[in-house]
Amino acid sequence: MSLFHPHSVDPVPATTEPVATVFPAIEGAEIAAVFVGQRVAGDFYDSLRVGPQRVLFGLLDVAGRGEENRSILGTAQQIFRSGGVELFAGDDINESDAMTELSLRINRALIATSKTVHPCPAFIACYHEKFGTLCYTNAAHTSGLLRDSTGITELASTGLPLGLFSHATSDAPTIGLPKGSALLLVSRGVISCPGRHEKSGEEFGLERVKQLLLAAPVSGAAELCASVLHAADAFGGEGPRCDDRTALALVRTA
Repeated sequence: MSLFHPHSVDPVPATTEPVATVFPAIEGAEIAAVFVGQRVAGDFYDSLRVGPQRVLFGLLDVAGRGEENRSILGTAQQIFRSGGVELFAGDDINESDAMTELSLRINRALIATSKTVHPCPAFIACYHEKFGTLCYTNAAHTSGLLRDSTGITELASTGLPLGLFSHATSDAPTIGLPKGSALLLVSRGVISCPGRHEKSGEEFGLERVKQLLLAAPVSGAAELCASVLHAADAFGGEGPRCDDRTALALVRTA
């Protein structure tokens, strides 16, 4: 049975594993991600070009330990890539409908593959090079942060986590990314990073990420990601990392 049947999904073989992400070049923009940790949890990101002017990317966080959810992450990536190309390749598509359908396919594939409940918060987006627009869905993931000349806008949750209910869908709004704007995504491991010494008992939190993004110079996407993760490390002091930490950024340069 096809993985793209609208009502059911056969599980991807358990040997499926994620493959390394090579971020595509984007005209007038730059995208990158930085990860720190030992792959003990379910942080996962991917990106690919799905059409002449569209680039798809996503940051997912599958519940559970890395050794338990490797095949689940592989399933998510396979559907993300094959479904993304199928749904977003046309010139005159409805991006919101395509994004909702892609999220639904990933959701059902995760349920079919998992032998237990593995909720998967996910932020998935499609950037259009010509128009500088971003169609996205946030399935109970940490809010995306968009910085432009007006300040910071939170791209909050638009639906439930993936991997829970077979018919759950998320809204998929579209926003504009002006020249010089930056979109930053961070995983839960960054937000929940525990402080040390005088910050003991506090979490790094989304507000600190916002302040870092506001103060950051307009630079490359990788540099922005690294600066946020460095700040979280400094906040946590010498304590061991209790979770993976990932940052993904899209910076519009022209």
